[in-house]
Amino acid sequence: MGCNTSKPAPSPSHDRSALASDTPFSEGEIEYLHKLFQKLSDSVIKDGLIHKEELGLAIFNNVNQRNLFLDRIFDLFDANKNGGIGFEEFVGTLSVFHPNTPKAVKIAHAFKLYDLRHTGFIEREEVREMVLALLCESDLVLPDDVVEMIVEKSFSEADAKGDGKIDEEEWKAYAEQNPSLLKHMTLPYLMDMTVALPSFVESGVNRL
Repeated sequence: MGCNTSKPAPSPSHDRSALASDTPFSEGEIEYLHKLFQKLSDSVIKDGLIHKEELGLAIFNNVNQRNLFLDRIFDLFDANKNGGIGFEEFVGTLSVFHPNTPKAVKIAHAFKLYDLRHTGFIEREEVREMVLALLCESDLVLPDDVVEMIVEKSFSEADAKGDGKIDEEEWKAYAEQNPSLLKHMTLPYLMDMTVALPSFVESGVNRL
């Protein structure tokens, strides 16, 4: 018997119909995503998986942008925790960020992103970390007391039950009232990949 060798990512021809039925993407768009997947999965480590730096290129269009959001997104969608994202995981990742994905889905996944310690609740310190990440990404530098004021106001408004933690029900109500919290959950270019993706694949990967 020969030794086992790593296999390339499966062709979408076998499961593009299933992926299209489970996501906002058409079968044609899934073919485009497979082209992007192949480019990205070979850009740093040629193992048929997308690693964190490669995912940063796909989501933020910048391989060097490392932040809390990228860390959480990668952790959330690396379902089998093998350090790399397969093709179906990749499509699932991007489908959450599609403009046509229902708000309820985005809210649920945003809760998981904010639940940094995987406790099933969002605690005050986690709110603080996310506020700091948002400020850093926006290149805003605020005094510590102003940051704490923002954190306290945000947390107290979201913690409707006043028990020192935000559960999924409280988070849903808070996100409905503050849609800016979902800003990072939508990538407009996914709306028309047949136009955006070909140039994005070539120019993006060539920057590596």
